[in-house]
Amino acid sequence: MIEAKVDAVFVSAELTRKYFFWTMVVTIVIVVLPVIGLLFVIPTFMNNYVGGMEAMEVLM
Repeated sequence: MIEAKVDAVFVSAELTRKYFFWTMVVTIVIVVLPVIGLLFVIPTFMNNYVGGMEAMEVLM
């Protein structure tokens, strides 16, 4: 009787552990991938922005 309850608790704990693991993986992916993307996008944006500002200075 007690062994069955211990086994049920073990199964429940393993399911909870897997749930938390995949929650952490998804959270890391949601945070890290955009940061990596911004590492490439921000320099390109800054080059375009500064280039546009320089072109406006020439016109004035």
